[in-house]
Amino acid sequence: MKKIQTILVPIVALMVITSCQKMERPALGTYPKDAGTPGGPLKFYVAFDGTTGDASRNGVDSMRANFPSDNPFTITDGISGKAAKGDGTKFIKYSGANDFPAKASSFSISFWEKRNGIPNGNASFVFTIPSANKQWGDYGFSMFLLFDWGSWTPATSATVKFYMVDDNCKCDTWLTWEGADRVPNLQDNNWHHMVFVYDAATSKLTLYVDGVANGHVNQWGNHGPLKIDASMVQGFDLGGNENTGKMGWGIGWDGGIDQFRMYTSALTAAQVQELFTKKM
Repeated sequence: MKKIQTILVPIVALMVITSCQKMERPALGTYPKDAGTPGGPLKFYVAFDGTTGDASRNGVDSMRANFPSDNPFTITDGISGKAAKGDGTKFIKYSGANDFPAKASSFSISFWEKRNGIPNGNASFVFTIPSANKQWGDYGFSMFLLFDWGSWTPATSATVKFYMVDDNCKCDTWLTWEGADRVPNLQDNNWHHMVFVYDAATSKLTLYVDGVANGHVNQWGNHGPLKIDASMVQGFDLGGNENTGKMGWGIGWDGGIDQFRMYTSALTAAQVQELFTKKM
């Protein structure tokens, strides 16, 4: 028995000493940490400011450390730090936009964009939330945003179209800025801040550009809160749409994108202005 005790004493002592040592932790890389209060309205946020050469880390959503499964975009100078740039042929693929779809009865989507001229013969997708709801036959969507194409002048103006589906009523809507309501100066190869705010209380979708509300406000009748069936959501495509091949039209984002944020609340004009002035 004494022999066993003699062996155990130095082992226990070694365990105590080891447990008190500060162990080195492996480097995880540098990327923006949580930008909002956990459980708050900011559900998805990509700053594209990773300092490593790893494209996946540069495209991480900092709300849930949600890394993209694929990020073929290149790194470029952004409105604040670095940004991502697409060439129209690819998009950044995520498993999802966290709990944004489940809670987006009202919502706000904010980002900075830099684009030079109209799409090259096709609509260019800013983002897509694909779904199994089969709203479009063999495929479906919960939401997407695109800059449409055309032969208008000047090429710096943009036709902007926002599409969303309510799975509760199995109904959808196109809310657009086109024709005489095209948005000026969005495609002049400079950074511009865009925020889309849907307010369930009014059923209105307001577009803010560079901190100022656009005069054309879209309304989805008296629809009220948006209801997306999160169980059918099939991921999140930033800068593209994985169904363009099936649809036979559309391209990925062919410009710069920075500071992409998704909120499950209708931001106020003051909150939008703060994002713009602070280049957030």
